Amino acid sequence: MTVTLSPTARSATTTWERACAVSDLEPSWGEAALIRMKQIALFLLSPSEVYAVCHRDPHADAYVMARGIVGSKGDRPTIASPLHKQVYDLGTGECFTDPTLYLRTFETRIVGGFIEVAV
Repeated sequence: MTVTLSPTARSATTTWERACAVSDLEPSWGEAALIRMKQIALFLLSPSEVYAVCHRDPHADAYVMARGIVGSKGDRPTIASPLHKQVYDLGTGECFTDPTLYLRTFETRIVGGFIEVAV
């Protein structure tokens, strides 16, 4: 989810990296980005709502999450792995279908029309 933090709320070690322009993403469709040697999947759900997760599928150990199926569970946005269909919460990384799995998530923000990811 897109989060705007005040300077005092940010960790001293948080580094924001520009990923792409908001206009580079299509709504409800994932794109992969390489940020500081990390493969990250970005998802634009609305003009002000962007999620970033690890591109690596924790179950299959393959870099495919940007090609996952975007959905929801109640009011929580989800991504389903394109390989074995495990469903993850885009905000927390929790796996709804297998509690032993976890998908790493990253904070995002939009600054001047660009998406930035906290790494």
